[in-house]
Amino acid sequence: MDWKLELVVIPVSDVDRAKAFYTEQVGFHADHDQRVSETLRFVQLTPPGSACSIAIGEDIVSGEPGSVKGLQIVVPDIHAAHAHLVAHGVAVSEVQVLAWGSFVFFDDPDGNHWAVQQLPPRN
Repeated sequence: MDWKLELVVIPVSDVDRAKAFYTEQVGFHADHDQRVSETLRFVQLTPPGSACSIAIGEDIVSGEPGSVKGLQIVVPDIHAAHAHLVAHGVAVSEVQVLAWGSFVFFDDPDGNHWAVQQLPPRN
């Protein structure tokens, strides 16, 4: 049986600011933005080429904004990803090359922490 991770909920303090950051700066697609009720808003954002999305919104998660650490995206070209993030105003680390891949790191406006990885060549 396949088990597929499809959605990760990220706590943010300002939904519009976070949506703009992820779509305009990082490059995610805005799939859904629905106000379900006066207190409930659901926004689904997906990285290009990903089968897994993130959700931000109002009244959908109990975690503190900025409390999510260790989110990771895999890209085929870390230098292109770094250049994209820099060009779109994201405060991103320099490329770090480790035995298990090359990485850059950034935080969203609330401090949720992301790693972007290019996998090492496989034998």
